Amino acid sequence: MSDPTRSATDFPYLHGFSATEQARLVKQARLAESTIFRNIDYTGAKRLLEVGSGVGAQTEILLRRFPDLHATCVDLNEAQIGAARANLGSMSWLEGRYAIHQADASDLAFEPRSFDAAFLCWVLEHVPSPARVLSEVRRVLAPGSVVYVTEVMNASFLLDPYSPNVWRYWMAFNDFQIDSGGDPFVGAKLGNLLLAGGFRDVTTEIKTFHFDNREPARRKAMIAFWEELLLSAADPLLAEGKVDLETVDGVRQEMRQVQNDPDAVFFYSFVQARAVVY
Repeated sequence: MSDPTRSATDFPYLHGFSATEQARLVKQARLAESTIFRNIDYTGAKRLLEVGSGVGAQTEILLRRFPDLHATCVDLNEAQIGAARANLGSMSWLEGRYAIHQADASDLAFEPRSFDAAFLCWVLEHVPSPARVLSEVRRVLAPGSVVYVTEVMNASFLLDPYSPNVWRYWMAFNDFQIDSGGDPFVGAKLGNLLLAGGFRDVTTEIKTFHFDNREPARRKAMIAFWEELLLSAADPLLAEGKVDLETVDGVRQEMRQVQNDPDAVFFYSFVQARAVVY
């Protein structure tokens, strides 16, 4: 979930840009691939713009699933750009199928109609003006282009058994993102944002991670990953006084307890929108 419009020094980015965080982004993309990419269809597209491409984790999936695509990737952060070049450069079969640019997504240096598809995933939650980013995306897309936007809806998170430290931490996590100029609930607003941006044929789909006793192995893996995601923000949350060490330690304990609970439930929904440029 990388911010394409501001550098790491512009605001206290929730997850940071460490090597550990960059590896987590790759793990996240693979863990969520089957859910995110179910129903995504870029058939017929050749020139795709990926906004907020981060470490290239989604880029690899896009190019693997759609062999006719060439991806132009934009991100502002130098550390993420470097990681993307290293990650994608290690995959010889992708040579010549992508270009990576350090760019501000709200002011793209591309001519109108430069692309015939666009992909944004976990991006708009971090930017100060999602409408401005979407306006730029529309400007550089040719008529008939399809765009898929996948975004968080953090009010949907549920963990059972009830874990009070996790809940307090989650509220602080979302407050911090709002205070930093982001929006942890932007997924529910995608329909309005796309319509206001001049896109047409706007549809939205609610996608859900729901794990219980039917899939215990996947449940355990998701809860373990979610602990990583939460705690990746611990340092900035502590520094800003949003949480204390007792709460952070409580999160670790509760997540381990839930992970090993034979009747645990993990639930999280997010929103994916599809729209077309005319």
